[in-house]
Amino acid sequence: MITLENVHKSFGPKQVLRGVDLTIPKGESMVIIGGSGTGKSVMLKSVLGLIAPDQGRILVDNEDVTKADRDAFLARFGMLFQGGALFDSLTVWQNVAFRLLRGSLKRPKSEAREIAIEKLRRVGLTADVADQFPSELSGGMQKRVGLARAIAAEPEIIFFDEPTTGLDPIMSGVINDLIREIVVEMGATAMTITHDMTSVRAIADKVAMLHGGQIKWTGPIADMDASGDPYLDQFIHGRAEGPIEAVR
Repeated sequence: MITLENVHKSFGPKQVLRGVDLTIPKGESMVIIGGSGTGKSVMLKSVLGLIAPDQGRILVDNEDVTKADRDAFLARFGMLFQGGALFDSLTVWQNVAFRLLRGSLKRPKSEAREIAIEKLRRVGLTADVADQFPSELSGGMQKRVGLARAIAAEPEIIFFDEPTTGLDPIMSGVINDLIREIVVEMGATAMTITHDMTSVRAIADKVAMLHGGQIKWTGPIADMDASGDPYLDQFIHGRAEGPIEAVR
């Protein structure tokens, strides 16, 4: 579903991606791990076509992202943002139905509200939450609203950007389980970027380790602990010593 071939991206003198090669098969959940500043977010934005690579190409369902019709292309994606990114001035249901109230996916308002309430129920929130505002919700509830919004338009591909940031361990586990259930249920292709190894083990079918602008290792989650790769081994065990230099 998603293919990156020798993707390079620099910002001025700073080289962020240095020949990324990665394939995410349809219906699989791929988790990208790596330290801060290694290019995970740049890679995600490049797949969405928000950033154009300097070299190489990115294909989504065999279509070059730089040549795709933007509206039709982006309609295939759902996104759970790191900070929730809910609109403060909109009610919860309007946040969830945001894409269903405008653009090529527009539905009648009553239908959009029904879909929003259905998706809220899917993530464990009751219908009475629909008319509240994000500021009235806890962090965990806001994250669930963000997840409901990500799946509201039944996307083929869902991106999860640090899905458990700011949540306590119990709520993180709840969100991880929900993500896994929903991805399997929908048959969606998922791409997650995270530092949280608990999330990795809960969400991933496959894992890719990004360091120095390149994929150092990729493989099934079952092979991760015995990979033999020094970069991956240092990262997943949180060791200060190893090929990844810790900033002191």
